Amino acid sequence: MRILFAALLAFLLVPMASLQAQDLDPENTINLQLKDGTVVIKLRPDLAPKHVERIKTLAREGFYDGVVFHRVIDGFMAQTGDPTGTGSGGSDYPDLPAEFSDVPYERGIVGMARTPDPNSANSQFFIMFGPAPSLNGQYTVLGEVVSGMEHVDAIKKGDQARNGLVSDPDKIVKMTVGADS
Repeated sequence: MRILFAALLAFLLVPMASLQAQDLDPENTINLQLKDGTVVIKLRPDLAPKHVERIKTLAREGFYDGVVFHRVIDGFMAQTGDPTGTGSGGSDYPDLPAEFSDVPYERGIVGMARTPDPNSANSQFFIMFGPAPSLNGQYTVLGEVVSGMEHVDAIKKGDQARNGLVSDPDKIVKMTVGADS
């Protein structure tokens, strides 16, 4: 009986996974190549059109290729997007105004990093390892991981005593917009 149940479950889940993949708009999909594999991120221009456009522009310029995950806190999030690797850098473009939403910060949500100024997001973003209700409505949600979260989980974690800063950090191998792949 267990084998029959497992076979039925597998039969039902395969079409659902295929349907989810078919629902992705290549123009609003990011492929994030990490050392262990590819992470697919569904962008949400309905929530944050300016932030989504910025991420796509920078990805198309190759800005993120080789950039490190400078701050990675186990159980919380992995942050990247600073070309200096220090957490204080950004792109040459101007900072963006906040585009906050009511989407909760849960596992796999991708948000824009910023300074204490809500209108200071630029190029840095983070991927959530788990829920963080304290971020809800305080940071711009720009997308969500739809596949490859196990590769995010494998990113080298930072030192808790140093607020998650990572020695010898993992890097983004390549980041592309799905329509360009």
